[in-house]
Amino acid sequence: MIPIAKKQWYALYTRPRWEKKVAELLEKKKVDVYCPLNKVQKQWADRKKTVYEPLFTSYVFVYVTEREHINIKQTDGVINFVYWLNRPAIIRNEEIDTIKKFLSEYDHVSVEKSQVNLNDRVRIINGPLMMWEGNVVEIRTNTVKITLPSLGQTLVAEIRKENLETIRPLQEAQLKVV
Repeated sequence: MIPIAKKQWYALYTRPRWEKKVAELLEKKKVDVYCPLNKVQKQWADRKKTVYEPLFTSYVFVYVTEREHINIKQTDGVINFVYWLNRPAIIRNEEIDTIKKFLSEYDHVSVEKSQVNLNDRVRIINGPLMMWEGNVVEIRTNTVKITLPSLGQTLVAEIRKENLETIRPLQEAQLKVV
């Protein structure tokens, strides 16, 4: 008898501003998808409007088995699964439930990234080295020096802090009501 593959929550990294579109495309493929939407008031010169924006920029969550990963990665707008320790990061059910509950009770929620610390593993999210990963070796006021292992050598690059994200499971992101 073949064991039944276990479904788990995973985080997907999407093209910028494609979160809702990716969720829609995955729903058409009959994939369980969750794109957390944050209710916010937008002010224009002539009016105010309530809009729903993705809570996590460039992320959506899918509830799938490992076998479904290839099908999901072939969806327009999906860049890749978010990885942790060289495997797709598994998001606990409780964490997804917490996000859902938080968004149902509060409006205008913001996500704050954790501070960058020495020896943190980081991913460059903007600039010519976008999507490269490295380790923080020095922190300055506006820049961080990271090592980028490549070809058995260590390259050192100075990157502005806003162009980095720490590589951790999403459950470590901090939610805050503004």
